[in-house]
Amino acid sequence: MATHAVHSGSRRRIRFNEHLPVDHRLNLVYRIGAGLMGLGLLVFGIFGVIDKIGFFDTGGDTVWSLNTNGALSWLSIGVGLLLLVGMVIGGNFASTLNLSLGVLFIGSGFLNMALLDTDYNFLAFKIQNCMLSFVVGILLMVFGMYGRVGSALPHDNPYWRARHPEG
Repeated sequence: MATHAVHSGSRRRIRFNEHLPVDHRLNLVYRIGAGLMGLGLLVFGIFGVIDKIGFFDTGGDTVWSLNTNGALSWLSIGVGLLLLVGMVIGGNFASTLNLSLGVLFIGSGFLNMALLDTDYNFLAFKIQNCMLSFVVGILLMVFGMYGRVGSALPHDNPYWRARHPEG
């Protein structure tokens, strides 16, 4: 039989818009994660745009051994710029952005894998694009969740304090 600890008093909900101190070490992790992924996506998108590939062309044009077209290139630029904005803002915004985009990248990998070899594959994805989408999604989620979840968070962690207001 499982036993559960009974908490006295009211529990405070975790609010994701609470701000970390400016010099908190978690802020650096969120910023580095957003910056690295954003820079990679931005450069990938720029190389695709420079190649002047058709917007919805599915002819097999590649950048860094990944299939691309104009739509995927511009989408990569947009998401890359969004991640760079997250890097500049930092804090909980960067963490939540990394986590949210990580989930979207994983979902995109599954969706585009289902659309391979169909007429609906308008982003010209191939299996290597899907695998990279999974990897980028997992990395963004790790960067976004770092210091937010875990069984061994230090007691000065703002997320630990929000879960344990009596401590």
